Amino acid sequence: MALKLYRLDQATSSHSCYFGENRVRYCFLSEFKPFFLLWFKEKFITITQGDRIHHPHHGIGKVESIRERSFSGEDGARFAKIFFKRDSLTLMLRENQLGDMIRKPMGLKEAKKLLAHLKSWKGKVSNQWKPRATAHQLKMEAGEPLRYAEVFKNLRARQEEGTLSAADRKHLKQSGELLAEELANALDKTPLEALDQITLATQ
Repeated sequence: MALKLYRLDQATSSHSCYFGENRVRYCFLSEFKPFFLLWFKEKFITITQGDRIHHPHHGIGKVESIRERSFSGEDGARFAKIFFKRDSLTLMLRENQLGDMIRKPMGLKEAKKLLAHLKSWKGKVSNQWKPRATAHQLKMEAGEPLRYAEVFKNLRARQEEGTLSAADRKHLKQSGELLAEELANALDKTPLEALDQITLATQ
């Protein structure tokens, strides 16, 4: 069974649709093949088996399959099986979780914008570790590469000064790994090569 999250402009009058939980729009083609419209940041996105997606905690994952499964006595729920190579982790995500949890990875154009943003961004952060950790955690939870980049640049500067807290070290590692993986995917490079580009852009 294929799970498809179509952009709104791909829908036609032959589709019968209704809205369900978490902004997921459930649709059926005239031949009764199910697909899904997922509303994410003011647009609909499309996801099918074999696609790569981004998860805010586990990074780039590959959709291996989409099928109906029964857990805890509940029948007919549809799940996407997604493998995350960096963490060697497989997750089964229920359809009503997808709208708030995954997005498409950035492309080449976005990757170039990210590197330019890293070079030019001059944001400031608190010198007190607790407010700084809170601000960085909020940026990490946003799940957006530009926010990862800001966390990474801030903490790289503090690392050179030798003033990292335990929370800083955690956020530096997490932002670097997520950035490198997504940039590598966009630029067709290894994560190590991508991390070198990111580090160079922060100097």
